[in-house]
Amino acid sequence: MVPFIDLNSQFKRIQSDVEERVLAVLRSGQYILGPEVAALEQQLAEFTGVKHAISCASGTDALMIALMAEGIGPGDAVFTTPFTFFATAEVIALLGATPIFVDIDPETFNIDPAALDKAITALKTGDTSCTALPKWSAEKLAVLKPRGIIAVDLFGLPADYGQINAVAERHGLFVLEDAAQGYGGKLNGLRAGALAKVACTSFFPAKPLGCYGDGGALFTDDDTLADLFRSIRVHGQGSDRYENVRLGITGRLDAIQAAVLIPKLAIFQDELDARQRVAATYNRLLAALDVELITPTVPNGYYSAWAQYSVLASNAAARQALMDKLKAAGIPTMIYYPKPLHLQKAFENLGHQPGDFPLSESVAERIFSLPMHPYLDDATIAQIVSAFK
Repeated sequence: MVPFIDLNSQFKRIQSDVEERVLAVLRSGQYILGPEVAALEQQLAEFTGVKHAISCASGTDALMIALMAEGIGPGDAVFTTPFTFFATAEVIALLGATPIFVDIDPETFNIDPAALDKAITALKTGDTSCTALPKWSAEKLAVLKPRGIIAVDLFGLPADYGQINAVAERHGLFVLEDAAQGYGGKLNGLRAGALAKVACTSFFPAKPLGCYGDGGALFTDDDTLADLFRSIRVHGQGSDRYENVRLGITGRLDAIQAAVLIPKLAIFQDELDARQRVAATYNRLLAALDVELITPTVPNGYYSAWAQYSVLASNAAARQALMDKLKAAGIPTMIYYPKPLHLQKAFENLGHQPGDFPLSESVAERIFSLPMHPYLDDATIAQIVSAFK
């Protein structure tokens, strides 16, 4: 069977380096915030093109730390997309704030800047006629204060930060880049992780740059914020571990995961280049098929990290038929994400109904992803595509 993600081939490539570095950590006894973590953070900052990279225990923790640094809490509204992984909106709600969902661009699947502007204006004015705000009373909605935006770099493609940052500035909001899937991507030559004042990523094993467990990082050029992130990461630590100047979390990256990520980062750009080849080959071969299928769009000025290669069928039934055909040929597929966040039970208090965000719902019913990793050769891609016939 064709692997959906091939971590074994990558491990064979860097095995000796990984094993040597992990063994060095085990022998040192410095398992938490050891020298490997400091070295990784410096290398991540250099790769991303920012002053500070602050590692942490997961991508979710990175988002949480960033929102805690902004003082997000009850009465605050944070705007984000309903077509993403649960953690993006989860952290907003965990802090007592309210996620305000905004529909997506139908081609990139990222948050639509024009719809974002309308949603912020609607919440400020109380006019719900042009956008789907939570189904609350006017009095309850009026209490919410717009504070920030979490834009997601979905499937490896950065969101439109030129417009998103402009919308945020116009309304006085902060922007947080969720680059969990997009790390390694670029927009107009700038790396994902450097496209907003603060960015977060995940090092979950399946991500383009993943460790062998959980891990994450925050990125910023702001010295004050960087210090704040480091403090929150360790229980709100002050000048030493027994001085706590604010509330924080246990959000440290362990040294073993840093030891794994250092050799992975060294080959990351090579793997990103390989992902471009894989995506281009898929595009070329799928274009020659007589199958009603929409392949991914990468607008001018964008460089995708190709965390996933996701295609759109004409409808849900057509998607299932195509996935069944691929399964019969030993080709795995995945659906990201079958139920948009506004329809998840965890957010039923917002009162959303089917039809509130039609583009997200339509894409969720039609999208599915094909195997994507840097070690996918052209012959295997041809085998995958031939299974559609």
